[in-house]
Amino acid sequence: MIWLGERRGNLSDWVTQQWVKVTGRSVTLASHPWLEGPVGPTSGIGVDFFTTLAAKRGLSLVRGAGVRGLLGDMEQLRGVDFDPVQVNERVANFYTSTSAYDLDAWAEWSAGFRPFGWLLALLFSRRLRQLNIPLSGLDTSGGMTSEVLQLVEPATGDVRLTAWVRELLSTGRVLYAGTYSPCAIPGLDGPCLKVVFPLPNGNAMVIMRPVLHADGSMTVASTGRKFGDPGFYFTVHDGDGRMWARYVRTLREAIHVYPAEDGRVRADHELTIFGMTFLRLHYRLAPKSVNVPIDGSEPGVAVEPARSRRVS
Repeated sequence: MIWLGERRGNLSDWVTQQWVKVTGRSVTLASHPWLEGPVGPTSGIGVDFFTTLAAKRGLSLVRGAGVRGLLGDMEQLRGVDFDPVQVNERVANFYTSTSAYDLDAWAEWSAGFRPFGWLLALLFSRRLRQLNIPLSGLDTSGGMTSEVLQLVEPATGDVRLTAWVRELLSTGRVLYAGTYSPCAIPGLDGPCLKVVFPLPNGNAMVIMRPVLHADGSMTVASTGRKFGDPGFYFTVHDGDGRMWARYVRTLREAIHVYPAEDGRVRADHELTIFGMTFLRLHYRLAPKSVNVPIDGSEPGVAVEPARSRRVS
C-alpha cells in the first residue's frame, strides 16, 4: 500500500474519498444534521476506536457489566406507519437490551460476487480493521464477540453515542464497529435507524426505515431512491469544516428480526447491488443464559458456550 501522509492516508482510501467528492455533493451538518457521525483516522478503526473517541470528546465510556441496547426504547422509532407497541416483545427486547444476548452468525455469498468480497477485504477491510464481512463459514465457525458501548456525558449521564462492536474470534478481525441511533431524514415522515461505520476521513452510513410485520417481527430497510431518502451514504470530511456526501442508490440492505424458538431471536440480513443479492448473513441471538450451537445448524443439542464469546 502507498502511504500519502497522515492527513490523506493510503492511496486506495484517498482515491475513494476523491470519488465521493467528485460524484457526491458538498453539504454542511448545519443544514444536514442527519448526516452526522463519527469520523475515522487514516490509520484505521479497530476495537479501540470508541475508547479514543470518548477521550477526545471528553465523554465517559460505559462498557462491561450492565444491560445496554442499540436503542433506549422502541418509541424512538414510532412513526405514522410504525407502532412500536405492536413489535414482538422478544424482538423489541433485543433492540433495547442488546448486550444481554450472545450472537452467532453465518454467511452465504452469491457465487459470482465472492471475488468482490475477497477484493474488498484485500484492499480495505483487513487493513482498516472495519467491515470484515465473513468470506466463508470458517470465518464465523469460532463465534464472535458482541459488545455494546455507550459514550456518556459525565456531568449529566446523557448517552451521546451507542456503539456495537463485533469481532470474529477465528481471525481476530473486526466484523463491524458502528454507532446506532434514531434519526429524522428529509425523505421520510417518521424516524429511521441510522448506523454509522467510521472510515478514514469520513464514514459509511446506512439509514434504514423500520417496517412492522403482522407477526410482530420487524425489518429495517435502506430502500430509498434519492439523496435524503433511506439508503447508503459515504461521507468525507477534509478536517477544515468541509464535508461531502454521496448517496449510493444501487446498494441496499434489509435486516429482518423475528422471534425464534426457546426465547431466542433470529435475523436475516440481505445485501443487494443493482437489484441482485450478493450476500446473506444469518444471525442467531440468544439470551446469555441460553446455549446455542454455532455451526449454522438448527438448534438441537445444546453446547457449552465458550467463555471467550462473551465480552465483559
